[in-house]
Amino acid sequence: MPTVLITGANRGIGLEFARSFAGDGWQVHACCRNPDKAKGLKALCAGSGGAATLHRLDVTDGLKAASLARELADEPIDVLLNNAGIYGPRTGFGETDYDDWLPVFAVNTLAPMRMAERFVKHVARSERKLIVNISSRMGSIGDNSGGGSSKAALNMVTKSLSIDLAGRGICVVAFHPGWVKTDMGGKGAAIAPAESVQGMRGVIDRLTVRDTGSFFNYDGGKIPW
Repeated sequence: MPTVLITGANRGIGLEFARSFAGDGWQVHACCRNPDKAKGLKALCAGSGGAATLHRLDVTDGLKAASLARELADEPIDVLLNNAGIYGPRTGFGETDYDDWLPVFAVNTLAPMRMAERFVKHVARSERKLIVNISSRMGSIGDNSGGGSSKAALNMVTKSLSIDLAGRGICVVAFHPGWVKTDMGGKGAAIAPAESVQGMRGVIDRLTVRDTGSFFNYDGGKIPW
């Protein structure tokens, strides 16, 4: 049975990923900061027949991440899916609140790097050997038409990890999930979480180590870094 660990699995894209993988018979480790408030995820795990397990994890807490890695020490993880993310302050040039940006980088950039470091041995022992980071087209430097985004730093982490982990046979990629109808994307967004996740799952299922260091749209198209 393949295994996936998902951060930010309590809502939106993360919850849909958990639902999709569990429905396909994967062992799902679904992580979120406040399980008591994650009603949908709790219901999914309770009704999964053991396919999905809920874990309390604040991705900005290094000790908690290390503790979870020890708890799962004997378990190979085929896909480490770094989905947790938050939106940065919506201010323009000249109005930057640097203190408000610090927690954004802690979640969007440092946390995926921390998870990769803590779980690299789990991933290396698996069959699929995949690390997937949920980014955004707004983080593309080559395709930047809208100004700054904290996801640009995550993209560099992804590209660097693809080089650092190539010797272990690990494939590291980033995805733009599309403009999705979630709390972050808003009700006016273009696609539903199920459509986004279905597209990304299709790409994930086809990934090989030759794809490492790639940035994909949810429909499989390549996006420039």
